[in-house]
Amino acid sequence: MSAVIPATTAAKANAPARQRPGVRSKAPTLRHERTFKAQGARYLAGVDEVGRGALAGPVSVGIAVVDLHSQKPLAGVRDSKLLSPAERERLEPLVRRWSVASAVGHASAREIDELGIIAALRLAGTRAWQDILAAGVSPDVVLLDGSHNWLSPAGQPSLFDAPPTDFACLAPVHTKIKADMQCLSVAAASVIAKVERDQQMRGLHSEYPDFGWDINKGYATANHRDALRAAGATPYHRVSWNLLGGEL
Repeated sequence: MSAVIPATTAAKANAPARQRPGVRSKAPTLRHERTFKAQGARYLAGVDEVGRGALAGPVSVGIAVVDLHSQKPLAGVRDSKLLSPAERERLEPLVRRWSVASAVGHASAREIDELGIIAALRLAGTRAWQDILAAGVSPDVVLLDGSHNWLSPAGQPSLFDAPPTDFACLAPVHTKIKADMQCLSVAAASVIAKVERDQQMRGLHSEYPDFGWDINKGYATANHRDALRAAGATPYHRVSWNLLGGEL
């Protein structure tokens, strides 16, 4: 598997909206989530991932469950990419208290290398789902950012899929492109996933400070790749990926 992430793309992904001219977004709402009430759903799980395109560190999946009968909006929440680090840190505990239940699951760089990114996303999402169930909440429906359902168990497991689990997400999963920008439950999930993953990357930075993970969070910045050229990959790098963008 090969993934080449331009440094400029990675830098933009980590920059808050005010540093990216032209970014405009309306506040996400629960309008789309509430359409599922007509299907008899009460508890909806908004799901989003972070770290998919990084060269190092885990891929992380956040879940924020809302009660479609009584949930009120939460001011200030946006897709995590549109918030500054300080804004995300301020909002994270608010999102946790606002949600009926919330969780973040992770799959390590080694698991990404062994399973592939889609199966690793499913593994991280299943770990978060297990925590939701352990909290005594069983969502009726899932709203997943994007166009591909990587959360449900694979119908035809391949050699690269994670082992099946009794705690896999069996609720109906609905995908929506740009759900993280339009749907409050998914935006909330993105905030808690981003904050928790960033905290992990700052911890890993203390082990390998030359890579600048406290700043780039494992994405492919120029400084990150310079450190890779000088020191080589660490145990936290996704070594099955093309880490140097064609230079290896």
